[in-house]
Amino acid sequence: MTQSKSSMSFATQSSNLILDSNIDTELNNFWHNKQLSFAVTEDTEIISFSCQIPSVDPLACLQKFSDSHTLNFYWENCSKQEAVAAWGITKSSYAESGSRFSFAQKFIQNCFKQITREGANTSAISKPGVFCGFTFFSEVKESEPFRSGTLFLPRFQIVKKNKSCYLIVNFPLNQGQNKSSLLQQIKLKATSVDWSEVEQINVSGNNSLLSIDREQSQDPDYFKSVVQSALDSIDKGELSKIVIAHTTEIRSAIPFDVIKSLANLRSLHPDCYIFATSNGEGQYFMGASPERLLSVQNQQLVTDALAGSAPRGANNTEDLHLANLLLKNRKEKREHHAVRDFMIERLKSVGLKAQQLPLQLLKLSNIQHLWTPIYAHLPADIQPLEIIELLHPTPAVAGVSTNTACEKIRYYEKLDRSLYAAPLGWVDYDGNCEFIVGIRSALIDGDRATLYAGAGIVSGSNPDREFDEVQLKLQSLLKALV
Repeated sequence: MTQSKSSMSFATQSSNLILDSNIDTELNNFWHNKQLSFAVTEDTEIISFSCQIPSVDPLACLQKFSDSHTLNFYWENCSKQEAVAAWGITKSSYAESGSRFSFAQKFIQNCFKQITREGANTSAISKPGVFCGFTFFSEVKESEPFRSGTLFLPRFQIVKKNKSCYLIVNFPLNQGQNKSSLLQQIKLKATSVDWSEVEQINVSGNNSLLSIDREQSQDPDYFKSVVQSALDSIDKGELSKIVIAHTTEIRSAIPFDVIKSLANLRSLHPDCYIFATSNGEGQYFMGASPERLLSVQNQQLVTDALAGSAPRGANNTEDLHLANLLLKNRKEKREHHAVRDFMIERLKSVGLKAQQLPLQLLKLSNIQHLWTPIYAHLPADIQPLEIIELLHPTPAVAGVSTNTACEKIRYYEKLDRSLYAAPLGWVDYDGNCEFIVGIRSALIDGDRATLYAGAGIVSGSNPDREFDEVQLKLQSLLKALV
């Protein structure tokens, strides 16, 4: 994600404005992701300035202004014409195992207490947010690319809804700095950008096909043997469901281009949540997930029970036939009901009155799922990450019972799940949030990529068919990368 030095040049400031050269240097440095030159403590006031900008592509902004040496985050819901790009660090922290979700919630609340909002604050989308990524398991090895919980208030944030687009700048007010002068300079710089340069991503460069070496990091025979072992455990009554993950390693002659891969994914899967996050050390986790873990807007909570799947048909007749078979399939419905019941019971455990819509199909480009949307009113005294802690991991990505399934996952899987099947998202200034489950995903590290997919195993599962389903899920990622 190379940036041009001239791509974000700011217009010459008005001659009658007395500039603080230190602030001016800081603003330019931070736009280009230079490191903080002063610490942001819990006492530091943070100016959060938002302004409406011309309609741009947030993914193009990430391509133009961010790089691999800072934390960044991207999320897009193509069907709702919503997208968010965040990069640079104003304040960050890492949540370790144990009480990581409560730690994250406190970090978020402290960030927002420090913020003074300025600019266009009346729009529903012009709010600063704290971006979060959690690993599947709370305990992680030192060799894993992502920490148990990564939290950051970005320096820059682009939010787009339909044709409305806002820039949000979060800038710390250092001791001794003049607040009005700082705010004036942020306004001038934000409004002097040539936004026409980021209306769409730059696809120029080496467009030749990547030379790919593909290897199975988990061979097919091992995966199938694990499925059979899981079925034996289910027959013994040790658990009723378990999700087994499978990975494929690929290597390219040239480094993978994360931005172009995301562009491919949103073109191939407009019905999924497109996402990417980085660790600031050159590694990215990205994918196209069909599964929303939690959305809160104006204290209205929505979550998805998504489990049970079948391929799409080659034509309308075949597609309808496969859909009807899925809706009647006892094995798939049993798997789905386990997820739905778990989520409703968890929400009710904290006093929420969860309501479900009728069972329906979520049709994606190459696969279709059984889907039950679940709704509830979220009281002001319950925070979003309390719900995330209740729901993660759902039976859709772990199993039933959760603890037994997780123990067996650790035993069976020869891989680090890292962010795979884990919560990724953000919480905004007003307590609204969006979190997805990081499935149909890949870890990108230069010229290497690890592709993840999983299969839910219940009584009646067939090892060969489960392996085929996993390969179907992996194909969409592989196509986007190459």
